[in-house]
Amino acid sequence: MISPSSSKACVILAFNASNQLLVRKHEGAGFDLAFTGPDTSKALAQLDAVFPAHTGLAEYFHAEINQTRHRVVFTQISGRPSDPSLQFQSIEQLEAHTATLGAGLRTVLAAIDPYLIHIPYLQLGENDFIYKFRPEKDRNLALYSQDADTSALYQSALCSAIKAIARRREGVATAPIPLDFGAVRYLIPSHFGFCLGVKNAIDRAYETLAANPGRRVFMLSELIHNPFVNEDLLRRGLRYLQSEKGVPFAVNGQKATAAPFLPLLWDTLTSDDVVIIPAFGATDEDKKRLVRKGIAVCQYDATCMLVEKVWKAARTYGREGYTVVIHGKHEHEETKATFSNTRRYAPAVIVRNLAETQLLGEVITQSLTDPAGAQTRFESVFADRHTPGFAVARDLARVAVVNQTTLLMNETREIIAHLRELYANIFGPDVAGEPARVGGSGRNDTLCYATQVNQDALARALEEPLDAAFIIGGKNSSNTYQLYRLCAQKLGDKAFFIQSETNIRSLSEVEHYVFPAAGPAHGGHVEVNSLWPEASSGQGPRHILITGGASCPDGVIQQVITRINSLFPASEIRSIADVQAGIEAFAIKA
Repeated sequence: MISPSSSKACVILAFNASNQLLVRKHEGAGFDLAFTGPDTSKALAQLDAVFPAHTGLAEYFHAEINQTRHRVVFTQISGRPSDPSLQFQSIEQLEAHTATLGAGLRTVLAAIDPYLIHIPYLQLGENDFIYKFRPEKDRNLALYSQDADTSALYQSALCSAIKAIARRREGVATAPIPLDFGAVRYLIPSHFGFCLGVKNAIDRAYETLAANPGRRVFMLSELIHNPFVNEDLLRRGLRYLQSEKGVPFAVNGQKATAAPFLPLLWDTLTSDDVVIIPAFGATDEDKKRLVRKGIAVCQYDATCMLVEKVWKAARTYGREGYTVVIHGKHEHEETKATFSNTRRYAPAVIVRNLAETQLLGEVITQSLTDPAGAQTRFESVFADRHTPGFAVARDLARVAVVNQTTLLMNETREIIAHLRELYANIFGPDVAGEPARVGGSGRNDTLCYATQVNQDALARALEEPLDAAFIIGGKNSSNTYQLYRLCAQKLGDKAFFIQSETNIRSLSEVEHYVFPAAGPAHGGHVEVNSLWPEASSGQGPRHILITGGASCPDGVIQQVITRINSLFPASEIRSIADVQAGIEAFAIKA
């Protein structure tokens, strides 16, 4: 924030919550700057006369106006101006008529692009979160019982009963919960399904639709990686601007690649539209497009605060002089957003796994004797996964690691450990009083505790005797795939990655999704695997583990249990009501 007493010439750009700029109409049809002065106090007095309540003044750049260097500061205001000569205009509207604008406004607009990303969040401090998780008691659960289809998707008395006894401490995994249905016995980890960030994002989407009847409501891309949640929101009128890979949609709902001659939905947006940012976050480039159009961003930003925590860590590392190594999948929305956010503060490179980190290590080692060759190799291996102008010799001298929150914690730890060992072998131990070669001081606070507690709870459940496991989640859900990997390590081909109960054809045929772990270019596919080809009865109770990824609704988990139960003789299966009563009785005793 700048001091009002500054003696330097000043321009104050005042934006409303929709990121529209307040400008002053001059003679004719054009506009010019609303608040300027030979010093900050004079410009501020003009602002205060019209909008006495506003955020503090934040300086972002300088502009040469009428041969005088002006500091350009931003503030956010609310309400409408009483002066008819003052009007709100979107930056896009102003840029479409630059010939009619005053010289000062033209000069400022020509330089504003790098700073657009800051405009929606002027009311927030640097360490504030866009939206903190709301307590369960403050959630509007009525949103999930609007009709039978939505209720079936989200509501499960069975899962609610399990959570009531298993989650005494939200962030700590406890013992799994057994469900004895007779012929089949399930084991449910203490933590499964929706994480707090996903709950928050879904709440925001349903609330936004309910609060904006008659307005077009868009989601930047998929809200979460679950097709049933996304389909239910589409049924209520939500539309997507682009695919999860960033391919824009045309006005007919098809990808632009399939409808190249139709206008894009992006191009039809106006300040009357609502655009929700999903839990993964958004790139600076997409946010700046929304800001230019005068669309509210912060109000509808559902970015998970644990993703934001990664961004804040990357910013801190950058300011400390580190290059940021992002452990993530470069094609994933969250990693794209993290990379975009990080590049404001530091050089960055994305590594997919330990193997790619080892390749990065080979580049670092090669740079000591063959810097030109190392640079060429780096640009080939990590093409499109590093910041522009990345110089191996300069930018890999000191590194710090952040991660995509949906990946396995242990893999991120392995990457950090490998880099520490590599740098110690090359440069020797860190010198006391000097910055470490690999930053972070051993911390791993950018790892998502919600993702980790689901993995920890699953690991505890996998210690029990099991015949099979069903891991439920969307095909593009990275965290669901990580849970599947843990199960497959113990159960091999008796671990099944499924989307819903419809993937269970019979006890002998299950549609298992093979996740494209090496990247989308390798393509995922469904294969039909056998569960138990032998008769379902007379074999003694089957022991099945069931869990859901962080974007899997409780209703789908109960539907999977119901489907499996239906494949056994009814006489051998207890009712859900009886099993639920047993859980509740156990909760009273516990």
